Formats: sequence, C-alpha cells, structure tokens
Amino acid sequence: MLAFEQRIEHALNERNQHGLTRQLSAVQTTGSAQLVHAGRKYDHFSSNDYLGLASDRSLVEAWQQGLARFGAGSGASPLVSGFSPAHQRLEALLCEWLGYSRAILFSSGFSANQALLFTLLEEGDLLLQDKLNHASLIEAGLLSSAQLRRFQHNNLEHLNQLLTAHSSQHALVVTEGVFSMDGDRAPLSSIQQQIGQRAWLMVDDAHGIGVLGGQGRGSCAQAGIQPDILVVTFGKALGLSGAAILCSEALGDYLTQFARHYVYSTAMPPAQAYALCHSIQMVQQQEWRREKLQELSAIYDQKLADVAGFVATATPIKPLILGTNQRAITIADRLRDCGIWVGAIRPPTVPTNQARLRITLTANHTNQQVTKLADALMMAMEGQL
Repeated sequence: MLAFEQRIEHALNERNQHGLTRQLSAVQTTGSAQLVHAGRKYDHFSSNDYLGLASDRSLVEAWQQGLARFGAGSGASPLVSGFSPAHQRLEALLCEWLGYSRAILFSSGFSANQALLFTLLEEGDLLLQDKLNHASLIEAGLLSSAQLRRFQHNNLEHLNQLLTAHSSQHALVVTEGVFSMDGDRAPLSSIQQQIGQRAWLMVDDAHGIGVLGGQGRGSCAQAGIQPDILVVTFGKALGLSGAAILCSEALGDYLTQFARHYVYSTAMPPAQAYALCHSIQMVQQQEWRREKLQELSAIYDQKLADVAGFVATATPIKPLILGTNQRAITIADRLRDCGIWVGAIRPPTVPTNQARLRITLTANHTNQQVTKLADALMMAMEGQL
C-alpha cells in the first residue's frame, strides 16, 4: 500500500506544481446558455450542447414519454434482452438519416471508438491517425494489435507518405470531422481521394453531427463523402448521450458478434433511445438552430478577429490560444468575475505552450451575450478587469 500511496502523492503534487490540477465544480445549467454555481448565475460558454437541445422542453417531454412507456433501464446487454423496439427504431432512423446499412449503439463515444479499433484491427494491420485525434482513438490505437502511426494534423502529404511506406499492410485511416480543441475541420474529400483503394476511412464526427451539412448530417455530408465507418455521438448537438457506429451490414454483424464493449455492456435505456429519435427529428427539421450558430459566429469573429490568439473557425468551437497555463487560468478567472464561464484548457489535453480558452457557442445564446463575452474578453486580455 505504501508504494501506491507514494505514487499517488507524487503524481498529484507534480500536476499541481505545473498548474495542471483540474477541479470539479457542481453547476446547474439553465439551458445551454447559462449556469448557476455557488448561487451565482453565469453566461455559459463551455457547453457542447451546440444546438441547445439538452434543455429543450419537447426533448425533455420525449424522454418522459419514453420512461412512461419503457421504464427506466434496459436491464441487460443488447444480445441478452436489452435490445428494445426503441433501440431498433433509433438504429433505423440513423441509417436512413446518414445513409448506412447498419447502426450499432453504444453508451458513449469513448466506448464506440475503442470497440471499433479493438475489434476490427489485428496484428500486422496499419492504423493511421491524425495527430490531434481524441484520446479515445489514440489510446485505443496504442492498445490495439495494429501498428499505429500518427500523421501530422490535416497533412495529406504526410498521410500519403505513410500509406506508401506501408503499402503491404491492411490499413485504416482515422480522423475526426471537427477537432474538439481547435474547432477546425478535416479535409475529408481530399483525404478520401488520397486514400483511394489503399485503406478504409473512419471518421469520428462527434462535433460535426447536427451542426454541419444538410439536415445536420455532419462533416461527411458537407464534404460530399461517405466513409467506410462513421462514428456519431449523441452528447453534443443532439443534447443527450451515447453514440453509434454507422457501417456496412457485414461490419455491423461482425461488431455485434465480437465487440466486447457491445456484447458485455448493459444497453442504453430504451427511454433514452426513444428520446434520441425525437432529437434527430428536431435536428433534421429545425434549420434555424444552425442559422443561429452562424449568426453568433459572425458576431464573435467580427469583434475578436484582431485579438492575439484568435483562431477563425467555421464551427461553434472558438479556441483562443494563450500559451502558458497560468495565463489561461488568469483570463478565465477574470471572465468568471464578470459572470462569464469559460474553460481554461491545458496540457495534456492540448500541446505544451498551447493552453487556451475553449469558447463554445450554442443556439441558445443571444447576440447580446456574445457581444458581452467579446467585450469582457478584450478587457481581460488588456488587464482592465
């Protein structure tokens, strides 16, 4: 026990010394645009609820209807007795919406990504991942049996070099549609052209689904491609939680039989699947939510384009690069004093010397809130707060 205690103490002290300690804050959200912490109300710019659905009354009512109809939990893994008509309807709706033969449901995007890579890849396979892919993808790649190589972020030339150097191997290329910390998009059409018939393409579109493309179909639809494997999550724009892998009939059967995260995990509650069907219909039909995001983004960009660290993005994710950990914390604290809640993101989530504010916009924000944020941010950067 002493060895474990020493290890724990050393790790915690080291993280604290480098200004990397993270703290839990118990907050109550009042829509995606505001939250309450310790009795004080803040404008909330740290939510992934991009379309503002998480607190939407009709979606809440849909979940309540699902609870009344199906009960609170699934009670078993999908292959035992946890798969219900609600799950079946959700899978069918996802396939129709996104254009795939199969949709396999998971309780989280982390589980979906790991299940796919652990199950599909074998020793001797080649896994090529964008360097800025999510931790779930990178960790799964490191722990899988495949040979992992990471190509420079959105660098087609480097990707081609790696594919050419390992042309004898079965290869899978994995990228995100929208990168969660930078808010930029992968050049998906160019990546697919670069790959050709040399590899399968997998896209994790956690931050693009619902936000981009016609009817919110996401990054791939916007780019005019259909990857071999598409992962979508329900905890961002769709306002709930969970994830799905979209794929061919054969791969769907394969995952159903062999993906341990699927076979041995309790299925998501059927009431949740029922509510997700309603959420997808809202995403498809309520174009005004995406239009509102574009309007807010234009205001943000116009106000802050000349501020040091500003990064232009075509998504609701607006990083402001501040460099040092302490500067990111200081600016976030100054904003909080003004009643604005923004997250300070530090290594290892982002590279060293790339600490930042990760500012996110949602359809529930008002023009006035974004203007207030921009004005306060400029004053905080100048030390006037």
